[in-house]
Amino acid sequence: MCVSMYSAVWSREETTERNYYTRYHNMSEITAWMEQMKRENPDVVSSMVYGQTYERRNITLLKIGLSSTGRKKAIWMDCGIHAREWIAPAFCQYFVREILRTYKTDTKVNEMMKNLDFYITPVLNVDGYIYSWHNESTRLWRKSRSPGTGGCTCYGTDINRNFYANWGMVGVSTDCCSQTYCGTKALSESEARAVTDMLGKMREDILAFLTIHSYGQLLLVPYGHPNISAPNYDELMEVGLAAATAIKAVHGMDYTVGTSPDVLYANSGSSRDFARLIGIPLSFTFELRDKGEHGFELPEDQIQPTCEEAYAGAHHIITYAHDKAFYSYAATVTATLWTTLLAAWVSSAILL
Repeated sequence: MCVSMYSAVWSREETTERNYYTRYHNMSEITAWMEQMKRENPDVVSSMVYGQTYERRNITLLKIGLSSTGRKKAIWMDCGIHAREWIAPAFCQYFVREILRTYKTDTKVNEMMKNLDFYITPVLNVDGYIYSWHNESTRLWRKSRSPGTGGCTCYGTDINRNFYANWGMVGVSTDCCSQTYCGTKALSESEARAVTDMLGKMREDILAFLTIHSYGQLLLVPYGHPNISAPNYDELMEVGLAAATAIKAVHGMDYTVGTSPDVLYANSGSSRDFARLIGIPLSFTFELRDKGEHGFELPEDQIQPTCEEAYAGAHHIITYAHDKAFYSYAATVTATLWTTLLAAWVSSAILL
């Protein structure tokens, strides 16, 4: 499919219109959109550059949340780690639009905006994404744009095989021309290092880590290694299955939930596995539409329904993470208080 079919002239007014979110956008358009989100929502939206790509482009996230004097918990979401998966950045843009559109009127979203900050990277693999927009021959580019080493003339590393999580063990290639080339070592790619550094600084506050991909209609839980299980596997599956139910309720689409070895293929070095490995309890990979009919070239008329259903799934996971953190804590404090009061009453009664 020719990239020119997706091309459009961007205008400031257009980003406020509904049809903006039914089209794919190149990197310059997404950058302009991020700036507009900040301008139009200065009280709740800021941006942060937290790394640079191999080609020295900024990796930028939007931080979204209501101001607070206390330390807040966080939700992480990144899109576009694989360049050709254009529906992923489209979803990050849609997700931002929805929470900004609803937080003043939706009491639950408002509550979560008070208690949480959302850290959202619309495009992580900036170099690869820009390259995928060059022409029809580059449309299906997947990897980063770092050059090969040791005489290899191919470019790029699969960033989602480059994290320090069972790196290089299964489901990867050491051939630098392969789509699943894992790099010369863990964190050889600056994009993977940027995410690793951010997660390392924030890991005690992050309640859920969501990384958005396509395609396959899957919700993947850690780990990608067939012989390793997450300590909260049952919880991850329960939350994932409920999210899949929420997704299906929107447009009837079935999403399969499980570990990558169980429902797709084994793989190591993923950001999802790294997030769980460092203690982030809820870590999921979303593989959005479809199941192979269009693959990575999902038509634009499917952007809106894909984003609507994925939003329902993400909303469920985030709500679960929020309520577990804040209501469970409140219940624990209340129970402790009542236990203390009861003990004091018993003590005084004995004295009487």
